Amino acid sequence: MQVKINGQMIETEAGKSVFDAAFALDPAVAREALCALVNGEVKELTYVPSEGDELTTLTFEDEQARKVFWHTTSHVLAQAVKRLFPAAKFAIGPAIDSGFYYDFEVEKPFAAEDLQKITAEMKKIVKERLRLERFELPVDEAKELMKDEPYKLELIEEHAGKGENISFYRQGDFTDLCAGPHLFDVSKIKAIALLSSTGAYWRGDSNRPMLQRIYGVSYPKAAQLEEHLTRLEEARKRDHNKIGRELEYFTTVDVIGQGLPILLPKGAKVIQQLQRWVEDEEEKRGYVMTMTPLMAKRELYKISGHWDHYLDGMFVLGDPNDEEKECFALRPMTCPFQYQAYLNRMRSYRDLPMRMGETSTLFRNEDSGEMHGLIRVRQFTISEGHLVLRPDQLEEEFKGCLDLANYMLETLGLKEDCSYRFSQWDPANPGNKYEGTAEQWEEAQSTMEKILNNLGVNYTVGIDEAAFYGPKLDIQIKNVFGKEDTLITIQIDMLLAKKFGMEYVDSDGEKKTPYIIHRTSIGCYQRTLALLLEKYAGALPTWMAPTQVRVLPISERTMEKSTEIYQQLRAAGLRVELDERSEKIGYKIREAQMQKIPYMVIIGEKEAEAGTVSVRSRHDGDLGSMPVDDFLNLIKEVIDTKAKK
Repeated sequence: MQVKINGQMIETEAGKSVFDAAFALDPAVAREALCALVNGEVKELTYVPSEGDELTTLTFEDEQARKVFWHTTSHVLAQAVKRLFPAAKFAIGPAIDSGFYYDFEVEKPFAAEDLQKITAEMKKIVKERLRLERFELPVDEAKELMKDEPYKLELIEEHAGKGENISFYRQGDFTDLCAGPHLFDVSKIKAIALLSSTGAYWRGDSNRPMLQRIYGVSYPKAAQLEEHLTRLEEARKRDHNKIGRELEYFTTVDVIGQGLPILLPKGAKVIQQLQRWVEDEEEKRGYVMTMTPLMAKRELYKISGHWDHYLDGMFVLGDPNDEEKECFALRPMTCPFQYQAYLNRMRSYRDLPMRMGETSTLFRNEDSGEMHGLIRVRQFTISEGHLVLRPDQLEEEFKGCLDLANYMLETLGLKEDCSYRFSQWDPANPGNKYEGTAEQWEEAQSTMEKILNNLGVNYTVGIDEAAFYGPKLDIQIKNVFGKEDTLITIQIDMLLAKKFGMEYVDSDGEKKTPYIIHRTSIGCYQRTLALLLEKYAGALPTWMAPTQVRVLPISERTMEKSTEIYQQLRAAGLRVELDERSEKIGYKIREAQMQKIPYMVIIGEKEAEAGTVSVRSRHDGDLGSMPVDDFLNLIKEVIDTKAKK
């Protein structure tokens, strides 16, 4: 990618943002350009995408632009809190996908009236038109400046060993430890809303202090903020945490623990349907099923490298530091277990590819601040699989994994909401997070890049997002609030087979090391259910709905016939309920609508005598009366085609 500032063209490194390059060249010019940018008057800062020669102008719609704007607003928030609550201690205040937040240590949680006062003070600061001044200090001077801010001192200590100066931003009477970038001044922040305040552990660690986090959002124009708040209100209505609990798909219980949801009958039924569909589809595509243990001794994880790279994210049973006693850990992934199925006997090149699939229950010790409903939990079920293959099979098998994932997403109706990220290693961090040599990583990444380009995948690059053993294609999706998570991954692994001694006898009689593809086909079932509830606002398509039909007798006189039809529909394989209550039919219909039931079958005396049913569709409205067999044909067509209604 190239960046053009004041007519000067410079190259950026792969994966670096336009703003990183701009600020490296000339921070003052870049800030001026950003000020013009948020007013829609960009003239100075443009960039050339790596795949083309056409200059593209940045606007506020650009993600990096918004984050610079929101990061600057987080400093305004901190300055306002400092003025109103002088004893507050400051932690961090980043921009996020949907705005910004800042964490504070205060004597008591912020109340609604506190947020109103802080908002008013922020607006005063904006009117002061304070300029942001960037400066650097040596570590000792940085510590002296931040001597009363323990969280800032901790961050400075972490950079002390790098031999670099510490950067700060000053605006009027407020100075913050920060790498930037920021706007040139605060006057462009025309519309501000503080949305909520909640508790958050310092660095997401439940053993660290509980801080108060204020979330907010800001825009250059009031109309943009109003649009955002309207979208946010719609998002709250679709939030799976709200819909899923109201419709009784899942619940959580304090005595069980955070991140450990209970799937109620409706939620369990949906996941059962999805699981059966996935397993059947994988079998059609040549997968064999395994069932492996939920835990293993630490020795297994040491071979794979997870013990060294992932221990903090694992639930350990025993003392991990006592080598004299057995120590187990609940599995955070299935790969080292499925490798043992491959290793059960010597394999021939004719046995490959060996496609192993498993509906795996996994356990990950997520930070408390990261958990959210069904989207991020500590115990979850995943459509996991590993393909052991010859090098010459890599591209075709990768293509098959991507085709399976896209088929699943298209059928679920989620594909249009997804994006693709080519997650690569960070060469500057090889010994800490990653295994293998630079040559091995370059080979794996160049191979994967070739495959993705051959398949025509439109992807972004994520530096330092790879697994510790190889690059991956992450299929990303956002929830209704704009928070992005990974739904499906396909990973190329050229390292772990050798560590486990996995071999095959090739056509020349020589033993060789296979390649491995790690992949999911639908990802985490709980996360997928959450996204489906949000996508369809609780009105799941008929084929996966926990209840597909509700039979509604109009009166007691039609109960016998209604029961007969209920049994007929049930015998045909439909998930059907019979409403036997002595309520008026209007009440029964409204409740079925509230429960998002796809089809209602209403039986009055006329229908009972004629042997027909009156059908109401959630999607198509009143369909009139028809014979039961005609209704069965209609609904089975909807189910068999997996129609999105």
